[in-house]
Order: sequence, then structure tokens, then C-alpha cells
Amino acid sequence: MAVYADMKVDCGPDFVTLMWTESRPQADTSLLRLGNCFPTSFSAGEAYFYVDLTDCNFRRLVTGDALVYSNDLTYVASADSYNLAFTHPVVCAYDRPKDWYATIYDPVFKTYSLGDLQFNIGLMNDDFSGPAESTRFPLGSIIPIMASVVQETHQPLLLLLEECVAATTPELYPESTMYPIISNKGCLLESVSSRSKFEPRQKSSEIRLSLQTFTFAMGEEVFIHCKLLAWDPNGLDSTKKACHFVEGHGWELLDNLAQSNLCDCCESKCKSRRQRSVASEKHGMVHKAVIGPFTITDLNS
Repeated sequence: MAVYADMKVDCGPDFVTLMWTESRPQADTSLLRLGNCFPTSFSAGEAYFYVDLTDCNFRRLVTGDALVYSNDLTYVASADSYNLAFTHPVVCAYDRPKDWYATIYDPVFKTYSLGDLQFNIGLMNDDFSGPAESTRFPLGSIIPIMASVVQETHQPLLLLLEECVAATTPELYPESTMYPIISNKGCLLESVSSRSKFEPRQKSSEIRLSLQTFTFAMGEEVFIHCKLLAWDPNGLDSTKKACHFVEGHGWELLDNLAQSNLCDCCESKCKSRRQRSVASEKHGMVHKAVIGPFTITDLNS
């Protein structure tokens, strides 16, 4: 049982209960959220959550022998409220099951849910037929990465990697040292100076990336932070695309070579039209995801 001021968290084997006791006057406990989940029940002074670890956008991380689930309890104050908005971390740590890798593939594969969409991203084996068998990659080798989106009740969507950066931390902070991999709205920067490339699609809801290892943070734990974009297949433009550089040809569009002019801005700035958040638009949804940790090793070590 962990106690955070007025918050009590009980970490079950595959669920979490959280009781928030509110001491501030006029606070509306119905405005509390655990991740994206509403309270299971609430009263004038308390809010109670009973949720599965697979729900509410819990983040999952394997570090050494520990399996850690984290989330945030937030209070969203209304405009006329005297009570300020706040965020409290919620963390549950467990001993990692001995068969964890064989069963659910962490830390090489992760699942995220957003509305009726389920995003997956992970490190794969050489032919993309299954999860990676190791999280150690020699310098110069290829890291196969695959992302997909499961769309049970949604219109057909095209999955894109809008942005990916490498860092040495599972969370990004203003002071974090980052190594850009994909930037400028879908431009695979690493393809300019390495063998990195997008692989031909097997299905529109899946994207495969062959990423050549780099010298950034060699020997350290590395995490890749990506922004996944599920988009209308007919709505590609210079800000909704997957582009890689092919030696002798220049920048090419993964999904239609005839429209490779959409990649011309990869050498400058791919500008977005002013619009609402993608997550609220009818054309698609965006979600942030993290892969790792993995380690890039020196061939001479």
C-alpha cells in the first residue's frame, strides 16, 4: 500500500484500486481521472477507482527484474472553479515473471489503446515474423521495428510514424538528450546516411522500419519515443506521409512512388495547416508510444 497525501493505492496482481479522499472545499470528485478512466464511484469527499492494469492507458516498463506500471491521477478543474488542477503519479511495481518475455514479449513489444483503436509497437526478429529474441544490437546491425493499429469498428486507416527520437530515459524531459530518427512529419532522417529504410507494406494498418544502429548512447539503455498516426489512406499530404531517402533516387514516398513530391519538404520544413488536434479529427488519431529499453553494443567490446 502506497500513500500519496490524500491518495491510497492498492496494487493487485492484475488490477489497481485507488481511493482519493478530498479535503478541499467545493472540489468535484467526478472530475478526477486515472489515465483516461472515470471514477468507478464517487461522493462529495471521495473518489474510488477499480481498474485493470491493461486499461486506462497504464504505461508498462520492464527494468531489470522489475515490472513497473505507471499512470497519472489528474484533476481537471472547471473554468469557474476555486480549486486548481493537479496531477499525481500512480506507480505499481512487481517482480518480473520468469516467463514474461515468452508470454508477452516485453520490453520489446507494447500495446496502447485509444478509443476503439489499439496501437502496437515493438522490436522484431529479422524477418518481422515475431518479437526480437534479444534486446542487444551490435553497432551497424539492423533493428527491425514494427508498429500496427487494430481497428475493430473504425474505417480503414493507414498507420504512419510521424516522429521518432532515441533517448536514454523512458520519459522525455526538456533536458533530455535526444537523437532524431524520424522528424519533419514522417521523414526518416536516418535513411540519408545509413541503411535505414521503411519496408514495403504488408497491410495499410502496419508499418515496418529497418533501423540501422547508431553510436548514440552506445552501451547504455536506449528508448525510442514515437508518435504513431492512424490516418485516412486517401488523405496523404506533406504532413501525413512516410518518406525515406534512396541513394540515387532521393526522397521517396513509401505508399506511392508517383507522389514522392510530398517528400520534397524533407530537406526543409514540412508545414502543417492550422487545425485541431488530430486525435479529435474525423480523419485519424495520434498516439505516443515508447520502445525499449535496448542496448547498442560496440563490436570491439
